[in-house]
Amino acid sequence: MDCFHDFTQLRGAGALIQMPGLAAHFSLPAELLCFANFSGPTGSFKDSLAEGMIRMAEQNGVLAPAAPVFGSGAGGFAAALTLAGYRTGHPVTLCVGAGVLPARSRLLGELGAKLVLCPSTGGQGGLDRRAARLAAERGGWFADYYGDDLNPEFHRRVTGPAILKATGEKLDFVVAAVGSGGTVSGVGEYIKAWTNGIRIIAVEPCESQVLSGGFAGPHGLEGIGCGFVPDNYNPYIVDRVLPVSTGDGREAARQALLCDGLPLSDTAGAALAAALQLAADPENAGKRVVAITGGRAIF
Repeated sequence: MDCFHDFTQLRGAGALIQMPGLAAHFSLPAELLCFANFSGPTGSFKDSLAEGMIRMAEQNGVLAPAAPVFGSGAGGFAAALTLAGYRTGHPVTLCVGAGVLPARSRLLGELGAKLVLCPSTGGQGGLDRRAARLAAERGGWFADYYGDDLNPEFHRRVTGPAILKATGEKLDFVVAAVGSGGTVSGVGEYIKAWTNGIRIIAVEPCESQVLSGGFAGPHGLEGIGCGFVPDNYNPYIVDRVLPVSTGDGREAARQALLCDGLPLSDTAGAALAAALQLAADPENAGKRVVAITGGRAIF
């Protein structure tokens, strides 16, 4: 048995998983695979992403040793950034909306983040502007989840190459749910730069089809469908946008657990649901569909 230096080595870039249970259950004519990259402490790919962005910011000279890191929001990336900042020696301050739940504020504080409450009326843009201003004033760096190119750059360097290596470059579709836009853009840009004919599929909530030119709306797929088109989203490498309802995401996650023992979050289930749709299409018989499932269910 291997002995790893620390938990980050065990996490790796992700694992390619066959889904024989789902394939049999739905009699799929295409091969369905999941690329699971959610083995970090917060249960999502954002753990590796946050530390990767910090390390690249250090390498690029925009983040000095022990300098503060600033983030915005109180979601999964905020928690991952807080832990990554502690590991790398950078204190983290988060600009959060005044309406953040007390339990969430308490959790982020216990992880080591300092919180700055901001008016909720400014939305995500208001939080981003406040965090950027504080970073400039205090000699720190703003980890802009939605707009910093280091987000897709991480996926160009890590996730995209890992998928091509794991599949032996034998795949036809890559499916990714869109939150910040970093995953689908970075993976898509890398894959399209080094291969031909692989289609990149973006997934958004059926209830909030902003990427497709529709209106924002409430949904239950946490971490995606943010209600605006993120700066990190590159529409030119996306071949198709598939909408998935909250209910279908939850059902796909349930089927993945029952059929193959894979514990996916509802959001990861949405990517899987879109991949199932492609794999079930008779026109795709014999093809290979890879769903990037970046979130683990918490029981």
